[in-house]
Amino acid sequence: MITISDHPEGCVLPVRAQPGARKAKVAGEHNGALKIAVTAPPQDGRANDALVELVADLLQLKRSHVELISGDKSRDKRLLIRGATKADLLARVAKLLGER
Repeated sequence: MITISDHPEGCVLPVRAQPGARKAKVAGEHNGALKIAVTAPPQDGRANDALVELVADLLQLKRSHVELISGDKSRDKRLLIRGATKADLLARVAKLLGER
């Protein structure tokens, strides 16, 4: 189960990144985090940018509503999600995991 926590500006979504993948996709769950593969390499923040853009697209949010708040040099990242309640975000993530 994905562990989503509250934040004064929205919710925090833990993500396990897999940079340099063949295809950008939701790859499941990893230790309470949403595992996401991106095709961008882990250089100069390109994988982080691709990850934020993909998460915004997958969750049907504006790009400005998704922000990387920790883990910029790690595979384990935390994304601040604005404009969605915790219950709404849990439902959207469950839908993503069910569709893979």
